[in-house]
Amino acid sequence: MFIIIGGDGKEYGPATSEQVRNWLKAGRANLDTRAKALGSDEWRRLGDYAEFNPPSDTPPVIDQDGPAAAPDAAPASAAATPADPLIGAERGTRLVARLIDWGLETLCAVPGAVLLGGELIKLIVAASQGKEPEFDQLDLPKVILGASVLVVGWLALLAVQVWMLASRGQSIGKRIVGIRIVMADGSKAGLVQAWLMREVLITVIGMVAGFIPFVGPVLVRPVFHLVDWCLIFRDDQRCLHDSLAGTRVVKA
Repeated sequence: MFIIIGGDGKEYGPATSEQVRNWLKAGRANLDTRAKALGSDEWRRLGDYAEFNPPSDTPPVIDQDGPAAAPDAAPASAAATPADPLIGAERGTRLVARLIDWGLETLCAVPGAVLLGGELIKLIVAASQGKEPEFDQLDLPKVILGASVLVVGWLALLAVQVWMLASRGQSIGKRIVGIRIVMADGSKAGLVQAWLMREVLITVIGMVAGFIPFVGPVLVRPVFHLVDWCLIFRDDQRCLHDSLAGTRVVKA
């Protein structure tokens, strides 16, 4: 599998060797087009790969009506422009999508938090005064209602997000900004990769890291998530959760 740089300076792929050869035949790329093998960080000319460099002893094609005509050079603007390419999502767009999803989680928690707020304040005030919290003084029906609203709101949003990720590779935030999750080869991600491997697995790993005594909650878990996010600055713009799930984020 290869990723190539088109005449517009953008990355296209991953593409199989056969797809790249077809682009070469169609004049959409040439042997000077920059490319790298999937998983490698080294950019080279397509002509430097044996798969695309014709043997030196290949005889020229002779036209019956005259001498062999020199093939037209592929224009730079046409290089590596595949039909229906998948263009990687921009880093800023991915951040906006994530912020939208976090904002929706906060909004869904607001009604339950408002109902619970007064009762929680009672506990906080008692603790700040050095008193033992008197749970029998709490408005139990209000606590139950607030907790129920909080859980139902969160579960409703989760159900919508999981359904959208499984069916179209988009959360609500990604849908709004026009990006989606696909597999590394461009195929549909589905429930397992788009949600379980990409969201749940990374969350569970972070939670386990937080259980490490002393340093887990304050150091290991934050650093783990920071490394996950910062890997978006790699050439392929894939975070750790993308690598674990075998996915990438592209423009819809």
